Amino acid sequence: MDTTADVSPESETARHELEGRIQGASPLARDTVHAAPHPHARAHESAIKHVTGRAAYIDDLKAPADTLHVALGLSPVAHGRLTRLDLDKVRAMPGVVDVIGFHDVPGHTDIGPVFPGDPIFVEEEISYVGQVMFAVAAESHRAAREAVQAAVVEIDEQPACLDPVAAAERGEFVRPTHVQQSGDWEQALANAAHVVEAEQFVGGQEHFYLEGQACLVQPTEDEGVIVHTSNQHPSETQKLVAEVLGIPFHAVTVEVRRMGGGFGGKETQASPWACIAALIARRTGRTTRLRLPRADDMRVTGKRHPFHNRYRLGVDDQGVIQGGEITVIGDCGYSPDLSDAIVDRAMFHSDNAYSLGEARVTGHRSRTHTASNTAFRGFGGPQGMMVIEAAMDDIARRIGEDPLTVRKRNFYRPGRQTTHYGQQVDQIALLKELVEQLETSSDYWVRRRAITEFNAESPIVKRGLALTPVKFGISFTAKHLNQAGALLHVYTDGSVMINHGGTEMGQGLHTKICQVVARELGLDTDEVRITATRTDKVPNTSPTAASSGADLNGQAARDACLKLKQRLFDFAHEHLYKDQGLDREDMRLEAGHLVAGYGESERRIPWGELVQSAYLNRISLSEKGFYATPLIHYDRNVGQGRPFYYYAFGAAVAEVSVDTLTGEYQVDRVDILHDVGDSLNPAIDLGQVEGGFIQGMGWMTSEELKWNDAGRLISDGPATYKIPTYGDLPPVFNVKLMEGHPNSMASIYRSKAVGEPPFMLGMAVWSALRDALASLTDYAEAPRLDTPATPERVLMAAEALRSRYDTAQGAV
Repeated sequence: MDTTADVSPESETARHELEGRIQGASPLARDTVHAAPHPHARAHESAIKHVTGRAAYIDDLKAPADTLHVALGLSPVAHGRLTRLDLDKVRAMPGVVDVIGFHDVPGHTDIGPVFPGDPIFVEEEISYVGQVMFAVAAESHRAAREAVQAAVVEIDEQPACLDPVAAAERGEFVRPTHVQQSGDWEQALANAAHVVEAEQFVGGQEHFYLEGQACLVQPTEDEGVIVHTSNQHPSETQKLVAEVLGIPFHAVTVEVRRMGGGFGGKETQASPWACIAALIARRTGRTTRLRLPRADDMRVTGKRHPFHNRYRLGVDDQGVIQGGEITVIGDCGYSPDLSDAIVDRAMFHSDNAYSLGEARVTGHRSRTHTASNTAFRGFGGPQGMMVIEAAMDDIARRIGEDPLTVRKRNFYRPGRQTTHYGQQVDQIALLKELVEQLETSSDYWVRRRAITEFNAESPIVKRGLALTPVKFGISFTAKHLNQAGALLHVYTDGSVMINHGGTEMGQGLHTKICQVVARELGLDTDEVRITATRTDKVPNTSPTAASSGADLNGQAARDACLKLKQRLFDFAHEHLYKDQGLDREDMRLEAGHLVAGYGESERRIPWGELVQSAYLNRISLSEKGFYATPLIHYDRNVGQGRPFYYYAFGAAVAEVSVDTLTGEYQVDRVDILHDVGDSLNPAIDLGQVEGGFIQGMGWMTSEELKWNDAGRLISDGPATYKIPTYGDLPPVFNVKLMEGHPNSMASIYRSKAVGEPPFMLGMAVWSALRDALASLTDYAEAPRLDTPATPERVLMAAEALRSRYDTAQGAV
């Protein structure tokens, strides 16, 4: 339908009507479209560079003409023993300059980021298809790739384990099992009016960053290296490169200007390629470039952890959980990587927004013969939340209530405000208000009645509706990572340079840090420039992960600004306003001026003049800042503590239509209301909410990882692995940020993190699919629907429901 044919572009009223028709009847859309510009809304600092192609990524960096190119020799089997590796023919291939393997490493050969278990090259044992056996450096990328094929490799292949449940039953774990418990869960089950139990498989997810794994390493004159890398954790890469080379940390400088996406896939798994390239750069004395082709990238790097979840919960006649047990089994791949913390977070978030009562949560970390699974947006939280969201739907069907009613009854509330790991949930009234606002603005109950009536009359196409909340804890669960540094320079012309330990992967972190500095110094954002993240400017940094980038680095940048301001105020009071009787405490920086006093006694000095005067009087115009998150702690010995500084909340309503004869479906409408406290930049935050939801929806529906029986990943490119595209956007997509609820904790300007929490809003689509299928049984049963909920899985679920329901009806 052409919605523009009868609308004059000059007519404001017509334009509003058109926008209403496009966005749907929800007031959320109209509020979003017509809201007055927010004072902190700013475009991404690299936006123009992005759209004009001037933003430089690793492959855009200029390099010397004699730069070497690296290709990798990868294992063709999932499990076995390397019995022969003859590289003589590889060395003789045209253009080859160097070939290295395990025994050519001068320093550490294990580059496990937290726990050992990740050899830089295979020595003998092979643990997954794609494990690196050797590397070739040649004059061109093509020559290197051709040379790899000349290797003579003999492997004693052994059976591979690809099943995490079977591995758990055999006790094959990469890290010990962990348990969190509150109260007598067994007694709660025994006393419950109803016991609801089920299991589910939650699929993994490929990061599918637009810029793949890549680095450019330059040798330096002091036996060190400069590493340009697409990387979320420069300090860790600095450490590992230094250890592999056997040199001090200070001899390695790692620089990251921007990434073409990371999503967690470059938190630990960007380091191996930098280590390999650094080895070759130091051996040859030549700049070395290593980039992974997409298929290799997908085979050799880890994914979001697939999980196998089980629950057994006792509920009363109102569907309120009294207690029970939850077990999560993470498929960790062949090594620990970050799996300990990831499975911990799945356990932390197995409650989502609901009180579990007296409960035990157990987390297993299974070892399988696949690439070591790693961080991915949400860091295990989404996989844990899937348990309880499935349970909410199942409980609702058991007691004959709408799932939203059951969800609201189980929310954290006065008297039931403590999690199973002992943390008090703050702002519980905000969660309730947020859901009620969205319930009203999305016309949930009107649409529920309409959908129920539609399904009663439609035998094939079924519609579904679901509202799911999100409660996501913000902080690294490893306490020592909750720290950040910043370096601030003010130059004599008044221009400002800020550097911090966070990395930019498109999420707008650098933009927000520039805004923090500008806000503290009373300047326009254009007067603040940010520089590439470098380990020789701000050392010992944490990864940009756990949604903590703006929280930690924003506070560190602000700390540097506050220190510099105090120094400038002291100088101004002593030298510029000494005899004017102005109070030192009344000084402030605003609109490009130092302002002292109020009313008729107010005095103003332009920022540039203040800076010049301070310089001439030998006042330092540089400052470092630091921040460490307070209050957080967690005792793993007892499974209790306060691992999170605060929680971010959100909720989404999704409506779907399902063809139950084919399993095909479409997402018709989505309404989102998300809590970001007092937003640092609502324009960027809205983009994060929209993008996070779509990525979460892809994980729930279309992104299916497939391995063959031999353990080889066969969904290794865009032809076989389907991320959401523009055509998958819901035609009605209403997104709004919650207003008037600043963070209750002292975060940066009372804002809240926004990187990961919106990802889990995508679960509303999965729940809506289950709702549509439940109509096949007159809402008496919610089907098991493993993820991703591809059309094939939806069809099988529909057929299983029809079969059971028809049998039951026949028996009656």
